[in-house]
Amino acid sequence: MVKSLQTPEPQLLKPGIKAPVQETLLTPRFYTTDFEAVANLDISANETELRAVIEELRADYNRHHFVRDEEFKQSWEHITGEKRRAFIDFLERSCTSEFSGFLLFKELSRRLKDKNPLLADAFNFMARDEARHAGFLNKSMADLNLSLDLSYLTKNRTYTFFPPEWVIYTVYLSEKIGYWRYILVHRHMQANPEYQFYPLFRKFESWCQDENRHGDFFKALLRSQPQLWNNWTARLWVRFFLLTVFVTHTMTVFERATFYESIGIHPRKYNNTVIKETNHTSARAFPLILNTNEPTFFWRLEQCSENNLKLAEISKSNRPKIVKFFQKIPPIFGIIWHMLRLYLIKPIDAESIRETVR
Repeated sequence: MVKSLQTPEPQLLKPGIKAPVQETLLTPRFYTTDFEAVANLDISANETELRAVIEELRADYNRHHFVRDEEFKQSWEHITGEKRRAFIDFLERSCTSEFSGFLLFKELSRRLKDKNPLLADAFNFMARDEARHAGFLNKSMADLNLSLDLSYLTKNRTYTFFPPEWVIYTVYLSEKIGYWRYILVHRHMQANPEYQFYPLFRKFESWCQDENRHGDFFKALLRSQPQLWNNWTARLWVRFFLLTVFVTHTMTVFERATFYESIGIHPRKYNNTVIKETNHTSARAFPLILNTNEPTFFWRLEQCSENNLKLAEISKSNRPKIVKFFQKIPPIFGIIWHMLRLYLIKPIDAESIRETVR
């Protein structure tokens, strides 16, 4: 059994409304960017591919798929204990992540409408999808007698500024890793229907296709900007973003191992497969990918996770703040050390494998 944190009891803003989880390194973040710079992007180098992806987004293939059918209309009081808490935590984090995407994409669409209508359309379609996902997840939470106040989140969460280049890198990776997360759970449920304790899981195939199309858009946008992939500084940034996304994913999966075990998924095997597949897929967009076959690669990712769990345990303790400050120094440096060693592993040239992932 993989070590994980015990999921705390939900805190309430008011009856039936869950208080947002405390913001940490691993909670979904809300982002803003330089909207003027995005509006002024020259996309001519890859405009044909971008237009093709935008037409797919416009088609809205999943507009009839996210429907709460009769299977949802029953009591879910039999989902109890740690399984219930872990599922609520999964729903909340997923809903917050989707809602964060909605806010960013909607604001991009609004700000770009007059200056770059093509990109404005794309962001509007993706905002539509993310709003649909967030609403569906929030209604699922309501089945467990809780929900999020999304207007409260909008006003009270901290917004992190990312330059457009970082937004393109991170959103591409988050959409593609989201695809692999959902499709692997879907395949597992198809093979092991006894673990499908709630009908939301039946929607994951449609869900992951939305994630995939969003990722395809950001891949096309990235390839329209040669400065994001066709020089030595871009290669350094690509390594950094691949690594940080994979470290964060590992920490999140191991921190929430109870949820995955509750649906019959081995957290370590799941995490490794998601990372390998996302890394391989990334060769379509990036000039290089990480060498996940290097013998210490996943071991060092798990060492980052172990140190993160130590930090969480220290934070929860009743010791004085000054004591906790000094206790956190070794695990923080442990995470930094293992990330540095991972970063220095020689990457793989994506050009050598790109034909195999088209």
